[in-house]
Amino acid sequence: MNIAALISGGVDSSVVVHLLKEQGYTPSLFYLKISNGEDDCSWQDDIVLCQVIAKKYGCPLEILDLNKEYWDSVVAYMIDTVRMGRTPNPDMMCNKFVKFGYFEQIRGKDFDKIATGHYATTTEKDGKIYLSTAKDPVKDQTDFLAQINYLQVSKLLFPIGNLMKTEVRAIAEKADLITAKRKDSQGICFLGKVNYNEFIERHLGKKEGKIIELETGKTLGKHNGFWFHTIGQRKGLGLSGGPWFVVKKDAEQNIIYVSNGYDPETQYGNVIDLKAFNFITEDPFGDFSDEKDITFKIRHTPEFTRGKWLKTGNTYRIIADKKQQGIASGQFGVVYDENAQICWGSGEIF
Repeated sequence: MNIAALISGGVDSSVVVHLLKEQGYTPSLFYLKISNGEDDCSWQDDIVLCQVIAKKYGCPLEILDLNKEYWDSVVAYMIDTVRMGRTPNPDMMCNKFVKFGYFEQIRGKDFDKIATGHYATTTEKDGKIYLSTAKDPVKDQTDFLAQINYLQVSKLLFPIGNLMKTEVRAIAEKADLITAKRKDSQGICFLGKVNYNEFIERHLGKKEGKIIELETGKTLGKHNGFWFHTIGQRKGLGLSGGPWFVVKKDAEQNIIYVSNGYDPETQYGNVIDLKAFNFITEDPFGDFSDEKDITFKIRHTPEFTRGKWLKTGNTYRIIADKKQQGIASGQFGVVYDENAQICWGSGEIF
C-alpha cells in the first residue's frame, strides 16, 4: 500500500510515522508550508524537525507550498465570514480545502491512503467508511473534520485515533523522537500564535460602535468594531458591573448587544438551524424526513449534547435536550449518531 503521511513537526504526526514503520510501511512524508504573512519563521523550525524524523525512519520528505491556496480559500473565507457578523471556523475549512482538498489534487491522488495525526478513527460498515470518534475525548478532532467528503474519509488513516494523548507521548519518548516533548500547537490552523484581534484588525480595521444592553436598550459603552466580538463572549468588553455576555450583533449598524449576569436567559436556546449540510458518507434520513435521536457539538468541547434531528426540505434543525449557550451563526453544528461514535457531518448555523 502506497501511503502519504502529512507531518507538521509535532509529536502526533511524528508518532504516526513511527507506527506506520512498525507496521511495515515506509510512507512518503509531506510538510504543507503556510505563512501567516508576517516575519514568521516557525515553519523553518517545523521543517528541521520533519527532516530529522524523515531521516530517522528512512522516509522521503517533500515540502509542499500551499500558501496561496490557503490564503485564497481559508483566510478569505474567515475574513468574509467575520465581516458579515458571523463566527468562522477556519480549522474546519483548512481540513476541507487545504489538508485534504488541494493536497489531494496536487499529490494525494498518487497515493492509496493519506495518514495524519488527527485524533479520529474510521469505521467500516456495510462496505462503507464512516468518520468516527477518537479514544481520547479531550483530543477528539472529528468536529474539525466534519466538512470532508466521502473520497477524503475513505482514503484517510488515523494511526493515533485509538490512543490517548498520554499514550502518544509515551510512544514518542520510548522511540526517542526529537518531538517527544514538543508542546501542542495552539491557535488558528496554520497561523499559529498570531493574535486573532490583531490579525482581524489588519484586514478589517477599526470602527467605533455602541455596546447596548439587549433588555433595556441602554448604551453601556463603545467598541472598536463588531468583528472583534463573538456570540457568547464574556471577556474583553471593558464594562463594569459584570459579568456581561455578547448575545447579539448588528453588522449593519455596528452594534453589539449584551446581557448581564452569570446565567442570562438571552444567552441560551435549544433550536439550532443548519444550512448546506455536508453528509460525509451518507444521508441517514434517506427518502424519509422523520426525526432522529442524535448527539451533537456546536463548539470544540469533549462533551456531546443529546437532541433530536429534523429534516425540512434542504434545512436541518437540531432540537437540543438542554439549552445551549452562545449559538452563533457561521459556526457549525456537527452531528453524530446517538452513541456519539459516527459523525454524520455538519451544517452551518444560521
